[in-house]
Amino acid sequence: MSCCCPHDRSASRIFSRVARRHRRRFERRGLEPSQRQLLAGVEQLGIQGASILEVGSGVGHLHQTLLERGASSAIGVDLAPRMLEEAQRWAAERGLAERTRYIEGDFVFLSEPIETADITLLDKVVCCYPDADVLIGRALEKTRRVVALTYPRDRWLVRVGIFLGGCAMRLIRSSFRPYLHHPVQIQDRILRAGFEKRYEGSTWIWLTQVFVCASSGATEDPRCE
Repeated sequence: MSCCCPHDRSASRIFSRVARRHRRRFERRGLEPSQRQLLAGVEQLGIQGASILEVGSGVGHLHQTLLERGASSAIGVDLAPRMLEEAQRWAAERGLAERTRYIEGDFVFLSEPIETADITLLDKVVCCYPDADVLIGRALEKTRRVVALTYPRDRWLVRVGIFLGGCAMRLIRSSFRPYLHHPVQIQDRILRAGFEKRYEGSTWIWLTQVFVCASSGATEDPRCE
């Protein structure tokens, strides 16, 4: 299944338009500060031989970087077909084509089965999804060991930016909207699923958190072994 609602179709169009720009930005500047934090937190918990699932994978630079540093394989899921085209092209150029697979569509409603992964990444994708609880719950179902995510901090200027972003989408008659989900609710959802927070970092806008599957202790909804 690709796009299942007006929000998804609008998101697909918007992010497809900026796909090449995203790739060129990374080629010029490398990882953003929040992305460096995310990779640092994940690498502290071990990536050698790990399988990666990246939700909202964009042009692929995060999971492809982890592959170059020792991860074994990666699946990228994204709504925007041009993002995935750039990711596939880039994987081929970096000699990673045989270790990557890309799937177009809304991660929550994909009809194509996705195997569980050791590490799941959600970089700046929670803020693009109207129901964070459903998205995170689905991601946790597919995670064996580590889940890492970056999403907006709950600060007044960030709230203003999210509001203005929504206004801009209305002006261009797009159904896509950015969302600000409360960090406490996101963290609590992950903790209740049997994970422990092992890393946190932040920039002025972004909050980065990395959780590992708890080895013991009662949880409301344990998923890890």
